[in-house]
Formats: sequence, C-alpha cells, structure tokens
Amino acid sequence: MLAQTPAPPYYAVIFSSVLSEETTGYTEMSKLMVNLASQQAGYLGHESARNEVGITVSYWKDLESIKIWKQNLDHQEAQTLGKLKWYQCYKTRICKVERDYGFEI
Repeated sequence: MLAQTPAPPYYAVIFSSVLSEETTGYTEMSKLMVNLASQQAGYLGHESARNEVGITVSYWKDLESIKIWKQNLDHQEAQTLGKLKWYQCYKTRICKVERDYGFEI
C-alpha cells in the first residue's frame, strides 16, 4: 500500500484536488494515468487517497523525470480534462525528500 522508495534523496509530487460534480470518465482516466506514470523513466511509486480532498503523491528519481512526465501527451490530455470538467480546484507541489523513516509490522 505504501510506495517502496529508495534511500533519499528523491522527489515527491503532491497533487491535491477537489472534484467537481461532473466526474464521468474520471476514474478510468485516473487508472490510466497511474499505469502510464508507472512506465515512465524515473518513476518510483505513488500513494493516493480520496475523500472530500483527493491527494496523490508520486515519487520520482529527479526533477527531469517529473518534467518529462508533465509533458507526456496523454498526461496533458488528462490535465486539460481535469481543468475543464473534473476539478473544482487543484494544487501541485514538488518537494525534495531528504530524509524518510517508517515502521511496519
């Protein structure tokens, strides 16, 4: 369930969103984007949750990998549809992960 990331440093793209009332096709496109992102060079994994606010964090090897993903034509189509019909609002944040730690049973 949690992404298995390498030792830092690496990058996190945090995408937070609020859906509009029109969500036809959203779930299918979301699944397609996860599948497509996972095939991109530099992709390390992702975690996602959706209730009132949706938050998806994807992990990347470097800033260049993030830039290439943003320019992917299918991803750009999803971005356009998100702006036109699926999202009331969204925010993207890009962070450098310098340290991580955790616990698991």
